Amino acid sequence: MKMRTEHDSMGEIAVPAGALYGAQTQRAINNFPISGQPLPAAFISAVAKLKAACAYANGELKRLDPDTSAAIIAAADTVIAGKHPDAFPIDVYQTGSGTSTNMNVNEVLAHLAAAQLGKPVSANDDVNMGQSSNDVIPSAVHLSAALALSRQLMPALLELEQAMLSKGEQLKNQVKTGRTHLMDAMPLRFDQELGGWATQVRYAGDRLDGLQSRLQQLALGATAIGTGINADPRQAQLACNYLNQRTGLNFCPAEDYFYSLSSQDTAVELSGQLKTLAVALMKIANDLRWMNSGPLTGIAEIQLPALQPGSSIMPGKVNPVIPEAVAMVAAQVIGLDTANTIAGQSGNFQLNVMLPLVANNLLHMLALLSNCAPLLAAAISGFTVNQAHIDENLAKNPILVTALNPVIGYENAAKIAKQAYKERRPILEVAQEQTDIPLEELRKLLDPAALTR
Repeated sequence: MKMRTEHDSMGEIAVPAGALYGAQTQRAINNFPISGQPLPAAFISAVAKLKAACAYANGELKRLDPDTSAAIIAAADTVIAGKHPDAFPIDVYQTGSGTSTNMNVNEVLAHLAAAQLGKPVSANDDVNMGQSSNDVIPSAVHLSAALALSRQLMPALLELEQAMLSKGEQLKNQVKTGRTHLMDAMPLRFDQELGGWATQVRYAGDRLDGLQSRLQQLALGATAIGTGINADPRQAQLACNYLNQRTGLNFCPAEDYFYSLSSQDTAVELSGQLKTLAVALMKIANDLRWMNSGPLTGIAEIQLPALQPGSSIMPGKVNPVIPEAVAMVAAQVIGLDTANTIAGQSGNFQLNVMLPLVANNLLHMLALLSNCAPLLAAAISGFTVNQAHIDENLAKNPILVTALNPVIGYENAAKIAKQAYKERRPILEVAQEQTDIPLEELRKLLDPAALTR
């Protein structure tokens, strides 16, 4: 490989001749051969958005000349558009402030801007003007997460909620056996069960949406430790105005810069709410798996869409692959939240030093949940109901006798339930034999549909 020589404050270093980055990026590549996993493209894009916003602000403040400001913005726009993905190879597991990634983006934008202008552009003095890794990286955590939440996860959750409500409306007159402790319980309608799921999803979305106002507060302007050294006091607001015009969100400078650098509490809050959503999706996925179980020896209330062969050795087997995938996503999200919880504790004095880990985990969690929610929506929209099997089991459900408690008492009702269960006979038949309640009244008392109201 042909190499060129670059230098930084530590001296000279060889860099691949065609690389858009410079010395500090190369040092990080050499220092952190850990996972081979770079930070997500969405995070690099967020850093580039911040660089463009600061270049705009510094241009407006006459700290950068108009040509250099415009060239940095143009360079940032190419990165935001997804060009030059190979220019950002630094491992997730790097310096805890994310300085390596900040300088990686600075160097790439400086290189691109210099090529456009035909004169040198400084990664530190021009692209990083009025900034520090310590305020850029926390700001990029918030910016990237806020965008992923608003543009990807919230629409996906709305799609899932609507699929549940629509399916419930289709099945609102169909009654099934309820279950507690995995044991037969009183009947309910499908729309009631699906409505409960929809409420879980809606509440999860409400909780996530409720933290956007905190997530959209940016550390930008705090620079090194929160005092704003080397930044014009007007820069942060101008940069936020620029971001708002291009994202449609409402970013603003943080209320307390010392908080925004030393703490990642908002990121941990977001992580916790993503975990709560994962817990809800795990519950729903497992309900679907149980309801689909069988088809002969399980609950077999529903049949999920058949998407692929379920076994390499057992012909005809079809498995609930989407709920299984969703359950695995939920497990991964719960695990990542644990890592974020530990990372959130690493705010030593004036700076949290696990920022790249938090950024990577949050974006991974948001992507996983955003991608699996529509798949779960399609599975719910597409399942069919085995109503004949449900009705047969419902008629024999001994728990229906609960409706007779006010008439014949708990103990007498229990005797009927036990006999019906032992003899595998409908409750109605046994109750007719064991009580003097007229048949028509028994039918009304034991009508499963009436018991759901």
